[in-house]
Order: sequence, then structure tokens, then C-alpha cells
Amino acid sequence: MDDSVPEHWIAERMGGIESSGIRKVFELARTIKDPINLSIGQPDFDVPAAVKAAAHAAIDAGHNGYTPTQGIAPLRAKLLERVRAQLPGQERDLFLTSGTSGGLVLALQCTVDPGDEVIVFDPYFVMYPHLVRLAGGVPVFIDTYPDFRLDADAVREAITPRTKAILVNSPANPTGRVAPRAEIEALADLAAERGILLISDEIYRDFVHGEPFVSPAEFNPHVLVIDGFSKSHAMTGWRLGFAHGPRALIEQMITLQQFTFVCAPSMVQHAGLAALDVDMAPHVAEYRLKRDLMRRELADLYDLGEPGGAFYLFAEAPGGDATAFVQRAIAAGLLVIPGGVFSRRDTHFRISYAASEATLRRGVEALKGLASGPRP
Repeated sequence: MDDSVPEHWIAERMGGIESSGIRKVFELARTIKDPINLSIGQPDFDVPAAVKAAAHAAIDAGHNGYTPTQGIAPLRAKLLERVRAQLPGQERDLFLTSGTSGGLVLALQCTVDPGDEVIVFDPYFVMYPHLVRLAGGVPVFIDTYPDFRLDADAVREAITPRTKAILVNSPANPTGRVAPRAEIEALADLAAERGILLISDEIYRDFVHGEPFVSPAEFNPHVLVIDGFSKSHAMTGWRLGFAHGPRALIEQMITLQQFTFVCAPSMVQHAGLAALDVDMAPHVAEYRLKRDLMRRELADLYDLGEPGGAFYLFAEAPGGDATAFVQRAIAAGLLVIPGGVFSRRDTHFRISYAASEATLRRGVEALKGLASGPRP
């Protein structure tokens, strides 16, 4: 049976969207016997028992239908209480989204008109350019190599009359870098000065291994924050996120959610209430130890930058060709992601240390062998 379709059925916007390189590696892992998988940004610990129990209880209690589009009131109130404690004096509103990705989609669709420019720091989370283009916008890339600094002066030079928004992610995927307070403040101040929306993706805010986390919303009350439970509580498949920011913008995002995602999964919202009472600090501490293990073993062989958070290392590939290096790694049974997935450059590769210690030690040995082996 011919499963092809006429070319005119497919929208032109899809021409610039390729299947995620991360997902390709994820699928490849299914075909390799006993791979050393350091590719996926997904916590290796399980969802806390109390959270799973709350989800079961919600299902059994009949919480299986639609919720209000903005989410159930108890969870919104509890999250908003925390946000207002972190950002005192700000009149922010908050609603629940279908994952942080859902929040990003809504944010860009509600703010970006065709031809508007959105500033994106390179390297970037793989979705950012695609979501900007899907909204009709034009991603404007700020190259941050080699140290991945958020340079406000470089942003200032990139601003044009068409600049609508700036996307920032700290702790960052794929680099693991945590922007220091001065960089975050300078970026927030610049956005306020020029009247540009700053969207802060804070999904990794709990995984900071040095100085306390700093949100640009501390310096600019008009910052839109996107956050969620996927990384902090290992709830990646549960699709529960939230967004908070100026009421007028949040109201528009809620309106669009009515006609797209409708609401976040109902039983998961009830589980989210339980999640907020679970202390995840031991897992964060464990991930710091995993980062330290990888740096200790690999720093003499690879340039790893300064990974202060999330659970990634962004290493410079021997020979400078990340795709060629990753092909060699795959041949050795090791799965990592080439930097070209996250960047207009392909000089680095991403290591996820969200894995068991046994897997990390296998990965270390493989990486040591690859560092000293033949190069293209």
C-alpha cells in the first residue's frame, strides 16, 4: 500500500522542522544491545511514591475529566504562594500548562507576529528555533562560544525594531551552565529598558550546584517564567508545567490553551499537590556528586566548560567534528548527542549524567577510550 501523500497536503512551515536528533538517538538505543545511554535528559530516579499514590487516588476519586483551563485552584494557589514568596511585591498570575513545552508554545503563539524576531542564545534547547518559526517569527542567534556567557552587550547589538522577545534558559540545556547573578540582572534590565519580553525557561532551577538560583523575574516584573515538574520530580511523561508572569499576558495564554491543550492532565494536577510536599533535595545532592564524578574523570581529556547545574556536560569533541565523534561513540555502544542538534555549530557533544553510577562509570571508560583513540 502506498502511504505517500500529495506534497501540497503538508504545510510549508513543516519544511524547516526536522525530527529531533535527541529522539533519533532515543530510538537508536532500542536497537543496541545494552547501550551506555548518556543521551536523554530524563532523571534516572523514579517519581516519588507519594506522588504516584496521589495520582492513583485522584483516578479512583473520579478526577478524570476536564479541569478548568487554568488548572485546579488548590495547586494554582499553592504554586502562586511559592512564587510570591520568591518574588515579593509582584502582582503575578499563574496557570498550569501541559508540560513546559506547552507553556513555551502558548507563550510564543500569544506574543510573536509574523516577521517578529526572537533572540535565542546558541547553544539552545532544541525546540526554541522551531517554536519561534512555528509562530511565524525569526530566531536571531547570539553565539555564546566558547564560555557560553549571556552577554547583554551582544544582545543589545542584536536588537532591532522587530525584536519581540528574548529566550533564556539557566541552568541551561545543553551546556549545564548556570548564569551568574550579574549576567541575569543585566539581561533583565536590558529587556525592561527596551520594552522586550523576556521569557525565562526555569525547568532546571532546582538543579543548581553552586550559588543559589537567580531568576530574571527578580529584577524585571514583566518577565514570563516557564517551569514545571518534569525534571524536579522525574515526571517527564506526566506533562505538568506552569507559567507565571504579568496578568494580561497570562490571561491571553489561558485563552489560547482553551482552544489547544484544553488543560493539563487532570489526575496529574492532583498529583502535583503531593509533589510540592516531597523533599527532592537528596536527589539534587546526588546529581551534584554525579557531575563531580564525571568532571573528575574526564576534565583532563575533554573541555567541559563550567557546568553548574541541570544534569549535562557539553564537551568539545576531539577533532572538532561532533557528528563524526558521536558516530565513533555509537560504534563503541555509547549514546551521546552531537552539538549540531542544539547549535549552528557541531563542535561539541552533550553528555547527560542523569544515569545510574554504574552506567556513568561505563560511560567514563568509553569516553576515555574515545579520547585517546583514532580521530577523523
